Amino acid sequence: MKDNLVETLIGAAVLAVAGLFFMFAYNTANVSSGGDTIDLTARFQNATGIAAGTDVRMAGIKVGTVVSTELDSATYQAVVKFSVDKAIEVPEDSSLSIASEGLLGGSYLSLEPGGSFDLLASGDEVEYTQGYVDLMGLIGQAVFSFTSDEGDGSAEGDASGTDAP
Repeated sequence: MKDNLVETLIGAAVLAVAGLFFMFAYNTANVSSGGDTIDLTARFQNATGIAAGTDVRMAGIKVGTVVSTELDSATYQAVVKFSVDKAIEVPEDSSLSIASEGLLGGSYLSLEPGGSFDLLASGDEVEYTQGYVDLMGLIGQAVFSFTSDEGDGSAEGDASGTDAP
């Protein structure tokens, strides 16, 4: 009988530790019930690096989280659904862009407030968006255009064919 009591106490201790672990994980993950946020959507031509759980930041401070991403089969645009803390008032002419944390870092959504007095409500869409900018593609274009300009040998001048006085 004594062994059953010890096993029961050890089992209860394990369950208590597991419960504390799940409470810690829940609080650390910043999971919310949705009551203290507003849900917004935005459309991007290119949403590279954005997935569920990505930060939404305003002035570098996290104010929300991306909830989901999907492709609109009619327009072939990326539809991003995200939530923002209800305490943050978002003007209806605000803009949303995909920003990079650095050259090798991840991406996040940068929310820039507009100047309108009308505010976005839950379910509204942010109209002004700037998609992902491919830095490696831009660098490649710059290098290619630099090397092709050196070798063409053409001199630039007045295209009108007349001499200016």
